[in-house]
Amino acid sequence: MLGLRTAIYKVNQLAEAKAWYSKAFQKEPYFDEPFYVGFEIGGYELGLMPDSQKAVEKSANVHVLWGVEDIHKEFERLIAQGATVWEEPENVGGELMVATLKDPWGNLLGLIYNPYFKTT
Repeated sequence: MLGLRTAIYKVNQLAEAKAWYSKAFQKEPYFDEPFYVGFEIGGYELGLMPDSQKAVEKSANVHVLWGVEDIHKEFERLIAQGATVWEEPENVGGELMVATLKDPWGNLLGLIYNPYFKTT
């Protein structure tokens, strides 16, 4: 195993999701096609795939956590952008903080402040 490479979110409005995630991650996609939109985020990939089905309740059994420097600031910024609260920011030991929101398409969008983890 080489480690995590890509987290993919299915959306039924690809153009709107591309705009939303561009603003959320403050980055433009490096790959932009009608079948897939890819963003490079700190050495990892966030992918958007079109889903022709109407948005439905999505499972919460997998959380993808995106690293942030200020979890409270990013949490509030995403809420202001239209995300909804799933789990408020909370301390989970030491300086570790996690929070989870839902994007406008019902996908879980996790945040983590983890000063102990360094990417290679």
